[in-house]
Amino acid sequence: MQAILDVVLLVLNLYTYVIIASAIFSWLYAFNIVNSSNQVIATIGQTLYNLTEPALRPIRRVMPNLGGVDLSPIALLLGIFLIQNIIVRYIYPNVF
Repeated sequence: MQAILDVVLLVLNLYTYVIIASAIFSWLYAFNIVNSSNQVIATIGQTLYNLTEPALRPIRRVMPNLGGVDLSPIALLLGIFLIQNIIVRYIYPNVF
């Protein structure tokens, strides 16, 4: 059981990095720092979007519209950190 919890924690940790990379990429794209016509950049952007959008879409529906500011990645990261803390503090010590 500890191995399964370790894998879950690892996946949550990796997904945290994907969310951060997606947020940074969206800023770079919005300010025209990266060339959007480049095939590699477009593929990276589409991959990050496809990885994060299924988790961010329900959060965006619930959160109020703040104009150009999107706080859904922060809410998702807080949820991931909550899940990680619950696993580490309450579930992991009770597994033999």
